[in-house]
Order: sequence, then C-alpha cells, then structure tokens
Amino acid sequence: MQEPEAIIIRLGELTLKGKNRRRFEKKMMEQIANLMKAYPKATTHEEYARVYVVLNGEPYDEIAAGLNRVFGLTSYSPALTAGLDLEDIRRRALEWMRGKTPAPKTFKVSAKRANKAFPHTSQEIGHLVGGYILRQEDGKLAVDVHKPDMEVKIDIRQNEAFVFSDSIPGTGGYPVGSNGRAMLMLSGGIDSPVAGWQSMRRGLEIEGVHFHSYPYTSERAQQKVIDLTRKLARYTSDRIVLHMVPFTEIQTRLNQSRTDSLLITLMRRSMFRITEQLAAERRAGAIVTGESLGQVASQTLPSMQVIGDGIRLPILRPLIMSDKTEIIKQAEAIDTFNLSILPYEDCCTLFVPKSPATSPNLNVVERMEKSLDFLPELEREAVERTEKLFIREHDEDKFDEYF
Repeated sequence: MQEPEAIIIRLGELTLKGKNRRRFEKKMMEQIANLMKAYPKATTHEEYARVYVVLNGEPYDEIAAGLNRVFGLTSYSPALTAGLDLEDIRRRALEWMRGKTPAPKTFKVSAKRANKAFPHTSQEIGHLVGGYILRQEDGKLAVDVHKPDMEVKIDIRQNEAFVFSDSIPGTGGYPVGSNGRAMLMLSGGIDSPVAGWQSMRRGLEIEGVHFHSYPYTSERAQQKVIDLTRKLARYTSDRIVLHMVPFTEIQTRLNQSRTDSLLITLMRRSMFRITEQLAAERRAGAIVTGESLGQVASQTLPSMQVIGDGIRLPILRPLIMSDKTEIIKQAEAIDTFNLSILPYEDCCTLFVPKSPATSPNLNVVERMEKSLDFLPELEREAVERTEKLFIREHDEDKFDEYF
C-alpha cells in the first residue's frame, strides 16, 4: 500500500445523542488532540461526524495504532490528498489504485461532494475518474459496480480532496469520561481489567480500587496491579487514579472471628462499603466489578445479592454473562492477560475457607456483622490510610502520589 498522507476518522455512536452530540464530540476531539500532541507536523480539522488528519510526513502506522485505543471511533481510512482540481484528483486516484497490493482486477469509483462549488457532481466525478483510470491501465482493469476488488472513493471537501478505499473498524463506544466516573474494583486477576476496559468503552472514566494485604501479599502483587492499570491508562487522554486500600487488618480480624464459610461474603461486603466511601470522595456514580455469573462461590446470584445489599450506588458487572474463554480472548486483545496470570497472589486468595457459602442468608450475615463491632472502625481507618496514585501510560518505572 502506498504510504498514506491523511487519515479520515469517523465518529461513532455519539452521533446518535441528539442535543448532547456536541458534548460527546468535544470529548472525542480532546482525546484525538492528546494523541496528536506527539506529532506536531500533522494538522487536524473537524467537520460533522468526521475528523480529517493531514499527516505532513508524520508516521501513519504509529498514529493508526493510537487511534485503535480511542473510544468513540466507528472507523478510519488512510488516504491521499489532492487539490480541488479534476486532473490532480485523477492522478492521485491512479496512484492509490496502483499502490494496492495485491493488484485489483476490477474496480469502481464513487464520490461524495461536500463542496458544492466543485464544478462536477458526484456522479460525474465517478465517471471522469473511472474513465481516466481505465485508459491509463489499458485493459488491465475492468469496472464492476457490484462486487469490485477495490472501490476508489473520492471525498471533496472545502479546501482539498481525499482519495481512499479501505475503512478500518475502530473501537466504537463512547469517549472516556463522557458518561461519568466509576470505581473499578481491580484485583490482579484476568477479569477486572477487562471489565474496566469495557466500562471505559461505554464512556466511563474509571478509578481503580485495589485491596492489598501486605505482608501476606507481596509488593510484586501490588506492582502487578499498577502495571495492569498502566495498560488501561493507554485508553485515556491523561491518567487513571489508583486507590491502594490496606486490607490486612480487616482480613485478619475476620479470619480470627470464626466466620467460617461466610468469610468471603463478609470480606466482599466490607470491600464494597469501603469502595462506596471512596466513590463518595471522588464523586463517582457507580462501582464496577469483574464478576461473571457462577464463576466462583461469591458470584452466584444469592451471593451477589447478599454481598451488594446495602450499597446505594449502582453495581455494574460488564462481564456478568461472559464465559471465561470470552474474557481471556478480550484480555489478550487489550494486552492484560500475560500480566494477569503472573503468580503473585492478591488478598482474595488468602484465608479461603474449604467450603465457602454459595447461598448465604442475609439475616445471618447481618447478625454476624453486628457482633463484629470492630468492623466499622477498621473500614474507616482503611479509607483514611488508602494511598492514591496517578498511573500514566508511559511512566514505566515510577508513579506519582495523588495527594
């Protein structure tokens, strides 16, 4: 393929938001602008539901890789630029055709004329450019308007024209932050980073909440979660706040209190209460988890009902109906899988009872919590001692304290 000179970016579902469309487009443009900061020679301009990037020598492959991490894009197309002159458009279209690998045997030309001052209609442009290509190729090509090997597309804009053919799917969804903020309960496992990615794709700005039980869990386990957060930060225009919650005292006291089969239920309820308090501090509107129905004892319907009881914020479970194979496939696609399977334990693997309750009784659980009079104070202390970190994509060896 000939080296592209421009990229045509198509915005996605956000065009369906009616009066809110402009707000979504603004978020989208902020993320594209942040991506393009590293490529100062490129120029960018926006038209309705489209963004046009003229590369001016900047590397197409690098920018395209960045676009694949911008939520809200329907698709994008590599393109050549041409002046608003029929002969120049013909010449560039022929160049684009000849640069196609493998070489097509059939083709068609279609045109869209947003600039009504251009002296030829869209249909005339198709005939004039297609006829020129046929003459230049002298029998090597044939026109097929139904199923061509290649469709050469001409986009006539106000100041220039673009020649392209392929449309590369984008990630879709909504731009990050356009639908509010949520707290992601982030373990070191496979599921929760995927749940975070899916939440971001639906327009949520996420902040991670990780519960650690140092020294029962190692510093490597904490670093693993930081690295997973860094992977997710590639899909933002800035950084992700990660809340590192000290959970050792709560977990140890619960284990010592002979909670037996209800230990996991009580720990998870405590985690949700702490996360909700952190959400209040950060003005987040929901809690996101990586739970998948029936995967472990705490993810049966009765368990989830009891664990989430009393939490006022919506609990979002993007993976609830996904099987493990689907989740692993998505983890591999977003490059979190190899980190997630590193053998560093998180706090959820500690003190696991031999037979955890899969159908806990809410009344029994609540009576037990009332007897654990130390729990509210320990949860308050855990919130106060939570370490808040900025995690950015490119800070490979360090991270900054938030406050």
